[in-house]
Amino acid sequence: MQDLLNIFVKSIFIDNMVFAYFLGMCSFLAVSKSVKTATGLGIAVIFVLGVTLPINYLLNTYVLSPGSLSWLGPEYADIDLSFLSLIIFIAVIAAMVQLVEMIVEKFAPALYASLGIFLPLIAVNCAILGGSLFMQERGYSSVGEATVFGLGSGIGWFIAIVALAAIREKLAYSNVPAPLKGLGITFIITGLMGIAFMSFMGIQL
Repeated sequence: MQDLLNIFVKSIFIDNMVFAYFLGMCSFLAVSKSVKTATGLGIAVIFVLGVTLPINYLLNTYVLSPGSLSWLGPEYADIDLSFLSLIIFIAVIAAMVQLVEMIVEKFAPALYASLGIFLPLIAVNCAILGGSLFMQERGYSSVGEATVFGLGSGIGWFIAIVALAAIREKLAYSNVPAPLKGLGITFIITGLMGIAFMSFMGIQL
């Protein structure tokens, strides 16, 4: 239980996808103009990461890793399908994003319209693929750890984009110098938030 809590807290605050690795910056900057759209996209990212990571973990453990097909028989023990990892991970992510897009379009058409092209672009959001690749690299020992890491990473991305959206909404009432309006001040704020999140590196669980 302690290991799961450690993975969860670290993935939100210490290994934050945005502020530690700067992954998913395209949609992070583009959709953070309002809290409502940022919240919708953030929830979608949590769902996609929470579903795709355990699926990709099982595929990596029982199909893609060297010798993982030994459960089919001793003659399959030498098969190595790890070269297919990237394309399989992307296929799973694309399928889950398509499912999310259909659900949002059905039950929240206003949010679907406001997110526009950035909802299907979750499929190529490097934070989503980065989660699966980090899972593979770190060698989590169970599907539970992979799921907790996926949910924590999604929540961390959600917190980051909603916090930035709230700040950008307040900036509409601020006297920002003309050369910095728009993305200029947004980049500065993102850098300052990244520095602020570095303070969580001292957390000991």
